[in-house]
Amino acid sequence: MSDTVGRAVLSIDVELFDQTPAYRSASGITDQQGIGLNGLAWFRETLGDRGASTTCFVVSSLVDRYPEAIEALADAGFEIASHTHSHELLSDRSADERREELATSKERLESLTGQSVTGFRAPAFDITDDHFDLLAETGYEYDSSVVASRAIPGWYGGEYDLETPALATAVDPDAPAGLAELPASVMPGLRLPLTGTWLRFFGPRYTALGMRLLARRGITPVLYVHPWELVGLPQVEGVPARVYYHTGEWMREALTYILDQPFDFVTARSVLEDAVPGWTDQNRPADGPQEE
Repeated sequence: MSDTVGRAVLSIDVELFDQTPAYRSASGITDQQGIGLNGLAWFRETLGDRGASTTCFVVSSLVDRYPEAIEALADAGFEIASHTHSHELLSDRSADERREELATSKERLESLTGQSVTGFRAPAFDITDDHFDLLAETGYEYDSSVVASRAIPGWYGGEYDLETPALATAVDPDAPAGLAELPASVMPGLRLPLTGTWLRFFGPRYTALGMRLLARRGITPVLYVHPWELVGLPQVEGVPARVYYHTGEWMREALTYILDQPFDFVTARSVLEDAVPGWTDQNRPADGPQEE
């Protein structure tokens, strides 16, 4: 589109309501199944109607439960990336368990979709000191688990200041060569995330303003949403009220407003390929000796 002010990433963290930490730690349960699948269908249709694309960071245990829903994302032309296999917090697992989470997720998603899975995002942006080493060991090429948010008590934040795509060494000087980092965006000055719960708290105009401010600085906005936020949620004892706030129809209308902003919505990997010189060259196998 000639009248756009730049590109943006509206990434989807593909997890269902029963995979969220809020539900898992609640005292109550629901017998409803697949809460969030209708949200995925809305994304596919809405982005497809607009000729837009995205990256889906998928919890790969959904391959067993709802393979058709994950295949449909790949068939729509979206980039498939990993959001672990179980959606457990990585810091709660041992190093071997973290490695297994990454390796299993990549293998299951690639086997189902036929796509090469090169990107990763940690649940709740929760990473450990060995994070980049494990990503390299298990064959990933980029991460999107860093948020330059101010510290938020009881949440994440305060650890990082990277706001633009870069090699992973900008986050961890000891990170293996060939890994890149695509940080999720925060509001300039305020330094709170532009999406997730903050979109539902502050409204779509807050997010759209942040996107424009970032674009003026030459920064591609990187947003994230969840399919369960787009559907009606059952009341479950022990799930915090904030989880229910502005979900369902309100959230679908908010995302429509964001998608109406003058941006081209693209994949995470395409942003990194353009923004990090030499990154793809580092991941290209060196030519071996030629046979006679």
